[in-house]
Amino acid sequence: MLERMYHLDAARLSVAALASSLFLAAGPAAPPVSTHPMTPAAGVNAEVDDVGQAIPAGQVTFPCQAGTTMPACYGPDQVRAAYDVQTLLDQGITGQGRTIVIIGAFQGVTVQSDLDLFDTTWGLPAAKLKITAPDGTVTFDPTNKVQRAWAIEGAIDVEWAHAIAPGAKIRLVLAKSEADADILSATRFAVEHNLGDVISQSFGEAESCQDAAFFAQQHAVFQEAQEKKITLVAASGDTGPAQHTCDGSLVAGVSFPASDPLVTAVGGTRLMADRTTGAYQGEVGWGDVSGASGGGFSAVYGLPDFQETLVQGQTGRGLPDVALGSSAFGSVIAAALGGFGRSIGTSAATAEWAGIVALADQAGHHRLGSLNPRLYAIASSDAYSHVLHDISSGNNTFHGFTGSSAGASWDAVTGLGTPDVAQLVSLLRDSEQGNDERDQTST
Repeated sequence: MLERMYHLDAARLSVAALASSLFLAAGPAAPPVSTHPMTPAAGVNAEVDDVGQAIPAGQVTFPCQAGTTMPACYGPDQVRAAYDVQTLLDQGITGQGRTIVIIGAFQGVTVQSDLDLFDTTWGLPAAKLKITAPDGTVTFDPTNKVQRAWAIEGAIDVEWAHAIAPGAKIRLVLAKSEADADILSATRFAVEHNLGDVISQSFGEAESCQDAAFFAQQHAVFQEAQEKKITLVAASGDTGPAQHTCDGSLVAGVSFPASDPLVTAVGGTRLMADRTTGAYQGEVGWGDVSGASGGGFSAVYGLPDFQETLVQGQTGRGLPDVALGSSAFGSVIAAALGGFGRSIGTSAATAEWAGIVALADQAGHHRLGSLNPRLYAIASSDAYSHVLHDISSGNNTFHGFTGSSAGASWDAVTGLGTPDVAQLVSLLRDSEQGNDERDQTST
């Protein structure tokens, strides 16, 4: 049976050719509107290991990495090669001395064991993971699909942040539920206690789900993060120009918290790389049967100054800002609830961007803080083609909602594109934003 972490129409799941090889997970009917449940931006099914038995053998471990009869999948070695991360790791830039904070919900009962399995399988160093639940937790119910979805989400996020920045510490901060208020409370705790250098948020919902008072509270938390030079990243979503509302249906619009201008919104592409070496072959904007890169224009936030030059003819803040591989046709592999599966969506991409920030923070010896002004300045300079892959084909039309087409420079599918991480970090390390007394994480 096909399942999805977020609510999907059955029509989307009727593609038999994909059904046998993709991990798709779905939740139950949405809770009442008053709870405003956030939706994890991932699609992984840890119930069935349809990527085959893991036999640690270096770069190629699963059949979808080696064969041509199923959609391609990638492990850490391939992703690091494709996006030029390995160059930095070889230089000792691993995120050492930096902390990545990941916001989740409920209980990550198997996150540590899943992370250990992931690390052992891929030959990664043991991760320094600490799990915090500032508002308490509920007893984990393995039959509750919402709780399972968030457990899988946590596993994906910590594993792929660690894969990119294996030397960084990871703090998984868990909200007591998936309700907006509880998620915000966990984020506020992380910011107020200065728990890390970058905060990763692989979840979201339509802006129409909340009122102005909530957005003001959320923005105030993000402003405090900016004052402490904490970088914020969030998934732009997996349903193209539409997002899920509180009752689980799709409406046109963009996702928050990614829509806040203080947050770097991460969209998706279809990555094409050599399945063994990871050599980069190209990318297109993500829009296929497995989902679509969240993108469009905010109805809450106006066009920020940093977008004025590259985002023409719009009054609302444009999403996404950047992207990474997210399609099922080129997915990454994650361990969750004791098994392996394909991670489909912008969740892993967001966690990977958090890892990239940790690498840049270590290289520059200070926190980057808000990333967007720097990214758009790079995209407006001669360095653009050396630092970012400008994705110029593909679209994010999804399930009857007409999206945008990828094109030159910024677009509402892949933003500014995907990074050559070594080149990007070489520019970001020269940032003029220096240290202050708060550029230290608490313990």
